[in-house]
Amino acid sequence: MPFEPGSVTVRSVDANRWALVDQLAYQGRWQVFVVPAGFRTDFATVPRVVTWLVPRFGVYTLAAILHDWLCTEGIRSGAVTSRQADGIFRRVMRESGVPVLRRWLMWAGVRWGALATPRRRPGWWYSAPGVLAISVLAAPLVLPPAVVIAPGLLVFALAERVVALVAPTRPQELVLRTPAT
Repeated sequence: MPFEPGSVTVRSVDANRWALVDQLAYQGRWQVFVVPAGFRTDFATVPRVVTWLVPRFGVYTLAAILHDWLCTEGIRSGAVTSRQADGIFRRVMRESGVPVLRRWLMWAGVRWGALATPRRRPGWWYSAPGVLAISVLAAPLVLPPAVVIAPGLLVFALAERVVALVAPTRPQELVLRTPAT
């Protein structure tokens, strides 16, 4: 395993983000990247409509944490380009045992995501033929369930809002008091 340690301990920051308790180091053939303790991640950034196919965490979790760091600190420091960060992500998923189809779908997903962020956009067109080919091949697998799931998610979100009007959550009531020691 190219990670040291080969596992990660995190603490919850909020409903969607986690912070590393200890550093996570990746040792590639030519590169070493160290994700420091305290770095915040959401694991794999996956649109909710496709989490049935790619959950936010799995065998690729360490690769996703490294990718989050590369896409922020790695690009900001000039250690990698966005395209390199995504390529390293795909390579690390291969090294971690992620099946071929899933890792290429995830790679295409992060390359599409690069279009949404100005600092990640440069170099996107070099990857465009591969991203488009994978997207066209994956569409028959991904789109039919997504078309069914998206309206269901919308209906559920609306139902949550309506119910919240009638029975709002009161966070202070969720706190369990412990006896003073």
